[in-house]
Amino acid sequence: MNYRSLAKGAAAGAAVGLACYVLSNARPMKKMSIKRDAGKALKAAGNLLDDIKSVIM
Repeated sequence: MNYRSLAKGAAAGAAVGLACYVLSNARPMKKMSIKRDAGKALKAAGNLLDDIKSVIM
């Protein structure tokens, strides 16, 4: 049995479950704030990956 993949799957499931719990229990204004912050974080991560890729190439 591959314990590393089992641990990764459990961690991913826990992260998704936590995100669903937070969004379902947040107030409407807080939900918009969470979505906006998540969007900003995704854009920042994309920009970081682009910068790293340009440095490597």
